[in-house]
Amino acid sequence: MRTDDFEYHLPKELIAQHPPPQRDASRLLVLRRDSGAIDHRRFPDVVEYLDPRDLLVLNDTKVIPARLVGHRSTGGRVELLLIAPAEGTAWRAMLKCRGRLVNGEELDIEDGALRGVYQGRTDAGEALVAFGLEAEALLAALGRVGRAPLPPYIKRPKDRDPDREADLARYQTVYAAQPGAIAAPTAGLHFTAEVFAALEAKGVRRTTVTLHVGLGTFKPVTAERVEDHAMHAEWFALSTEAASAIAATRAAGGRVVAVGTTSTRVLESAARAETWGPTSGWTDLFITPGFAFRLTDALITNFHLPRSTLLMLVSAFAGRERILAAYEEAKRRHYRFYSYGDAMLIL
Repeated sequence: MRTDDFEYHLPKELIAQHPPPQRDASRLLVLRRDSGAIDHRRFPDVVEYLDPRDLLVLNDTKVIPARLVGHRSTGGRVELLLIAPAEGTAWRAMLKCRGRLVNGEELDIEDGALRGVYQGRTDAGEALVAFGLEAEALLAALGRVGRAPLPPYIKRPKDRDPDREADLARYQTVYAAQPGAIAAPTAGLHFTAEVFAALEAKGVRRTTVTLHVGLGTFKPVTAERVEDHAMHAEWFALSTEAASAIAATRAAGGRVVAVGTTSTRVLESAARAETWGPTSGWTDLFITPGFAFRLTDALITNFHLPRSTLLMLVSAFAGRERILAAYEEAKRRHYRFYSYGDAMLIL
């Protein structure tokens, strides 16, 4: 497959820059895989499409405020997105600044709240920055001074950002519990206590899995051929309780409804085993058209970037032509796209 088979044009005005006033105020495009039929609804209407035997599977990862802004010793601005701990007190990071940093250069981060020392690059080209703090202490510091790791297509002022606190709250699901993600599982951003209450009243159950969203999920596909793209591994866990709930749902004839592409990758990573069940570890599963889904019966997701692994996953689930046609319909009706945008339900 060619990567440009997953290309489409999106007007910039359809890229959501802010979440809706209320989480569940987003729109919902419902796509039926068998016929390609489309309904246009509001997100709380998702309740009408689910049955009492169905099970929602949600990713309970919690986004860490991993974005930091600081200055070099020369006064130049530097931006960091922390990825994961490395050796000692160093962290792997995506780093942006003007000019070339030199090994040992000190960085003044968030007005002196943190001090970093640049220690060069990894073989993968990621920056190494040491903070002189153990991982637990650094995570605590990030909780005080870090910023939401918004994707680059969401624009915020470089200096005083009036949305800084709001983004910390809204770029996080209401059920987030396990710290470790550097991007939100955005399909879950639409859920509220009221939506959950309506689902419970109907008899729809839910369970949680964990996948710490990292570079594997949002790294752009730059290879000309889809098969040449290398996924970064991300840590995931499927608990005994979640596995039991999934097995009981399938035995009763209900549907397993994955909330988000990350939940889907947990389900399908676990299902690769000859006898699936509770498991944890690292997954670099890359789902593209032709993939045989074993545990995922329906999918709640957002509208994804062109040429992305996420668009390829939903194309594998519903068919590339059907997904791209649904995206064109969403564009005509001015749906909001990407992380803070509207939702899809694929049945």
